Amino acid sequence: MQRLFCAALCAAATVSLSAQQWPAFRGANAAGVADGNPTAVTWNAPTGENVVWKTPVPGVAVSSPIVWGNRVFVSTAISGDPKAGIRTGLYGDVEPVADTSPHSWHLLALDKQTGKVLWDRVAHEGVPRTKRHPKSSQASPTPVTDGARVVVSFGSEGLFAYDFDGKQLWRQDLGVLNAGWFFDPDYEWGIGSSPIIWKNLVIVQCDIQKNSYVAAFDLATGKQAWRTAREEIPSWATPTILEANGRAELITQATTFIRGYDPETGKELWRLAGNSEVTIPTPVIGPGFAIVTNGYRGVQPIFAIKPGASGDITLKKDETTNQYIAWSATRGGPYIPTPVVYRDQLYVLLNNGALAAYDVTTGKRIYQERLGGTGGSFSASPVAGDGKLYLTSEDGDVFVVKAGPTYELLAKNPIGEVVMATPAISDGLIIVRGLKNVYAIGRKNP
Repeated sequence: MQRLFCAALCAAATVSLSAQQWPAFRGANAAGVADGNPTAVTWNAPTGENVVWKTPVPGVAVSSPIVWGNRVFVSTAISGDPKAGIRTGLYGDVEPVADTSPHSWHLLALDKQTGKVLWDRVAHEGVPRTKRHPKSSQASPTPVTDGARVVVSFGSEGLFAYDFDGKQLWRQDLGVLNAGWFFDPDYEWGIGSSPIIWKNLVIVQCDIQKNSYVAAFDLATGKQAWRTAREEIPSWATPTILEANGRAELITQATTFIRGYDPETGKELWRLAGNSEVTIPTPVIGPGFAIVTNGYRGVQPIFAIKPGASGDITLKKDETTNQYIAWSATRGGPYIPTPVVYRDQLYVLLNNGALAAYDVTTGKRIYQERLGGTGGSFSASPVAGDGKLYLTSEDGDVFVVKAGPTYELLAKNPIGEVVMATPAISDGLIIVRGLKNVYAIGRKNP
């Protein structure tokens, strides 16, 4: 068994030399960038223009696709209610979707070249243990892979690990994860934080109504390595690793504090106050610091946090910098989409379609424009490659913007269905996960 597993690891390593990986939410360490291969500027999914393949995936899911080698992995939750769906648009309702029909939770592997379903595994079946937000799903966290195993979180239904042949290796019960409106626990919205892999650990951030925690599990066995309690209300951000000067910091964000932990032990290293009540965007890594953003109900901070911090690093009144804050802003943070750092600029997409570009080293805003002059409703996060930004609306329009100090819209391309998930980019293919289908967009007709 050990020899076979070593062979699988060697095969994965060989594949990684010739393929561009996108192993987690927003790719490696949530960077959202895949350079090195030409990517499409224009396409039309309904007519098939520059669509390499299209694969239907049943169910309701807002989790994003990941890619390793020649495989694309997607998760989904199939409801027993044929009318189950997503409500798009700009609204502030708190009423959850109370779909108590039996569900089945799936992980699928697709062939990256053809879209063929290689395998489809049912991780769990039953009635959901919590309700969901109208923009959420019972399969919201994005899977993560190290090239030999793929791990998927279905929240209250558990954490599951598979090998690349679809064999389940282990599962962990994370408990009932009731994440919702902090003023009323009956308004359950579902979890959104995706698992990450660091060295031999799978790390999950579980901020809920009571007994929030961050925990790590052994990637090979699923055995819990550590668990740290958090005095936090529900949050939906995925954690990020910042590595510098020989130290790794697990960065989590939530309402009470943004925090840094030792990912090896779960010990808290530092904390920073000043966030909004609802925290969704994932921290991203800039040049020598981590960037944490939020934008709920007028509280829109952007923090550039240096490595090596300890204790409470909260800014004092009227401060914008200190020993561990390179720069900060009180306005401009996004509500839902995670920003992207690309070619010396930080791009921030608001959920109404306003795109702002900042000098990533100083925080100075360079421009702010509404996408296409009209904006829209945006939940997917921007990604970048080949000198271009890809920004996807909930209505399924992908705006292509030239990267650089001047706003230039290159194209507006239809997918033809609701898109809530963030696209993946691999070897020039843009993998877009719609509510009904997964698409591979490429320069088929250059």
